[in-house]
Amino acid sequence: MTLLKEPDFGTPAREGAATVEVTIDGVAVTVPPGTSVMRAAKEAGLDIPKLCATDSLEAFGSCRLCVVEIDGARGTPASCTTPVAPGMVVRTQTEKLGKLRRGVMELYISDHPLDCLTCSANGDCELQDMAGVTGLREVRYGSGVDAGANHMDAPKDTSNPYFDFDASKCIACSRCVRACDEVQGTLALTIEGRGFDSKVAAGAGVSFMESDCVSCGACVQACPTATLQEKSVVQLGMPTRSVVTTCAYCGVGCSFKAELRGDELVRMVPFKDGGANEGHSCVKGRFAFGYASHPDRVMSPMLRDSITDPWREVSWDEAIQFTARRLREIQAEHGSSSIGAITSSRTTNEEVYVVQKMVRAVFGNNNVDTCARVCHSPTGYGLKQTFGTSAGTQDFKSVAKADVIMVIGANPTDGHPVFASRMKRRLRQGAKLIVIDPRRIDLVRSPHIEATHHLQLAPGTNVAIVNAISHVIVTEGLVDRQFVQERCEDVEAWEKFIAQPEHSPEAVEEITGVPAAEVRAAARLYAEAGNGAIYYGLGVTEHSQGSTTVMGMANLAMATGNIGRDGVGVNPLRGQNNVQGSCDMGSFPHELPGYRHVSDDGVRDVYEQLWGVPLLEEPGLRIPNMFDSAIEGSFRALFVQGEDIAQSDPNTNHVHAALAALDLLVVQDLFVNETAKFAHVLLPGTSFLEKDGTFTNAERRINRVRPVMAPQTGKQEWEIVCEISQAMGYPMHYDNSSQIMDEIAMTTPTFAGVSFAHLDKVGSVQWPCNDAAPNGTPIMHETGFVRGKGRFVETVYVPTRERSTRKFPLILTTGRILSQYNVGAQTRRTANVAWHPEDILELHPHDAEVRGVNDGDMVSLSSRVGQTTLRAVLSERMPVGVCYTTFHHPVTGANVITTDNSDWATNCPEYKVTAVQVGLTPEQAAVREDLAQRPVVTAGD
Repeated sequence: MTLLKEPDFGTPAREGAATVEVTIDGVAVTVPPGTSVMRAAKEAGLDIPKLCATDSLEAFGSCRLCVVEIDGARGTPASCTTPVAPGMVVRTQTEKLGKLRRGVMELYISDHPLDCLTCSANGDCELQDMAGVTGLREVRYGSGVDAGANHMDAPKDTSNPYFDFDASKCIACSRCVRACDEVQGTLALTIEGRGFDSKVAAGAGVSFMESDCVSCGACVQACPTATLQEKSVVQLGMPTRSVVTTCAYCGVGCSFKAELRGDELVRMVPFKDGGANEGHSCVKGRFAFGYASHPDRVMSPMLRDSITDPWREVSWDEAIQFTARRLREIQAEHGSSSIGAITSSRTTNEEVYVVQKMVRAVFGNNNVDTCARVCHSPTGYGLKQTFGTSAGTQDFKSVAKADVIMVIGANPTDGHPVFASRMKRRLRQGAKLIVIDPRRIDLVRSPHIEATHHLQLAPGTNVAIVNAISHVIVTEGLVDRQFVQERCEDVEAWEKFIAQPEHSPEAVEEITGVPAAEVRAAARLYAEAGNGAIYYGLGVTEHSQGSTTVMGMANLAMATGNIGRDGVGVNPLRGQNNVQGSCDMGSFPHELPGYRHVSDDGVRDVYEQLWGVPLLEEPGLRIPNMFDSAIEGSFRALFVQGEDIAQSDPNTNHVHAALAALDLLVVQDLFVNETAKFAHVLLPGTSFLEKDGTFTNAERRINRVRPVMAPQTGKQEWEIVCEISQAMGYPMHYDNSSQIMDEIAMTTPTFAGVSFAHLDKVGSVQWPCNDAAPNGTPIMHETGFVRGKGRFVETVYVPTRERSTRKFPLILTTGRILSQYNVGAQTRRTANVAWHPEDILELHPHDAEVRGVNDGDMVSLSSRVGQTTLRAVLSERMPVGVCYTTFHHPVTGANVITTDNSDWATNCPEYKVTAVQVGLTPEQAAVREDLAQRPVVTAGD
């Protein structure tokens, strides 16, 4: 393997047919209108020297290296900023151009350190390359101090934990500034000063770490010199080979080049051909991979008879035989349904598939569930009821065609930052934004972006607000009649329901707290948009009416005809890297792979013939049922694949009691997490850098996950599951993970055309992928819905049982932060803790004042089920009466507070609405009292 160098065409591609023919250095090439001369030359196989140009950014024209001569035109225009014209004749290599370019390079080199041999970018420096390309052999002005005024002593900023900024090597090309603007959309960087004093600055006199920089790495990626350089490259040296793989953090599913030096991972570089990210990244995917080699990783299987005993390391054979024997013993004593498993949304499709197969074919029951139960199970239910399939409708690129974007219960800049950058780009081009969220997220107002409407509703009133928007659309004649008549059913009954006065914005204003006029204006904006797109997150699904809200949003999209084309749709922003895939693979207790019910005789027959055993037609236990049954005594053993349910699931005390009641808990994970503290068997897992398989992201995109290194534990996770199955008496064997995908494709219609070979050839596909769509389906429901006709569902608003009371007068809602991921098992073991070392409680200043809480105080946060301690930060992001926290640190244990309220259809927990009280901790109150009793010293005393 070698280092993969992707071609750089200098300027972005232009849409449209190739109709403009030009001749460059005697080579004819035909390109779309608007294409730059530089890009046309590259497509013809001709390289024009450049420094300020790169194809991820619009042309800037500052370096003057890319000048060309054009027949009939005056001067030497920059090829990056000059568009092609029919019949144009261009010359890129003439004596005149060579002289001009060498003169430009002399000026650059005269003010640049000549330490190439010891520079960390040696061999990967465009300035170094261009000196060679232009034939520079001498610098007449001298170098450094010999050249007069210079920037050689410019300071180095090492404040960021992942990259350095060495201003002495900066050539002021503005690529980093433009990347922060055009690619990321944060606008943290600027060029400060003019002329010779021009320099890159991260804000007004502050370091990168103190600035608004979000450490996405776009500036590092864009830098043509060693000015912005990964610390890992400085420490380890330039990488020598690449492996293209997929990020294991959020549901965006970014593609990366893992770049190594020997067997050591040096850096992760976003892959330009990645369908989901197209060369962009966030701080987690780009830099936070160090957990994979963290000393906390478990590398050998461990056993213990009791959870109070110390762990003892054992061989793989002993661990597998022990696990298999105990599972069989428990079933023999307590029945076949006394054991089950929970699959992971962080493992591959292939690894998930074999776990659900083990449950059904080996355990002989359907007691399998997944972490989607506690996040997006309402998405699966709601979209299947209305559209006929349990997944989002669009690809991520689709947002570029949206005219109005509605974001409900999601915080893309923190939870899905790479997609958020796409969205911000569209908003800055003029698309309108509606945000529906109790909290003022960054998208409401940030550089060059402001939401047209922020409907700051009370937590738990999503259904009421969505119904009110639909009410306006129906009663004001904004329904797309042709669409609903041709493509939908149950329209009349729904319209009659939604037109009732109790759904009007005026009627629900008292419930939601949102002014009726604002709701009406937002409804009109969405309904009258050419293309209206809905994006939503856990702020929709993690409610007692999560499924109802999903169906309500589907109603909205159908009523306005916003389905089946670019720029529209209903799109869940899923939380984990393979939460879509874990659902696709049959991880729910009522569904086999492909979302087909276990009671379907024809579907069961397919698997019974293949697996050679009869399958049950009755659904198994959901995760909450497993916990309740464990405490009750009928559920006795659990296999947990890569999920920390002891930290992530609600009502922590109840979860802990359930886990402690089990006769056998088997945990397969990278670390001794909170769940493993209750385990009897700990099977070490593999990081994404060691996996060979596929992930499926939030847009249904199936991406290859390729091993960067061999499994550090000696076994792939799917191999372990197969060996446990064999030890239990069932012959489960695959030679490699591609054979597992072949079985998935053989039995699952939506995956029928998927194989490792096909993915390696085309890059990625979005299911359905079959004979009718061999390269996948970016947009769903284009000419008809999967279920035939889209179904309107009446969405009755039912208030949550969780209400504020005298004892618990505040409402707590939860969410994520950019630098951390889920329960923090991975990101807490990286330098990302520099940004978020602890979970904090955001508290409105009014609520803080009446409780005597100051900014930074330690406070007690309590609900009817538990209590924890956090640091308070005063914030006006939430309305009075609402507070907010994250759940990334186990020491905080935020889910000690959350209750067992759940969605009526799926049991998805209601994380987003918990009645709480906040007060100073006894220790903090004592400090406050001590300070109050100290004598006041005045001037002159």
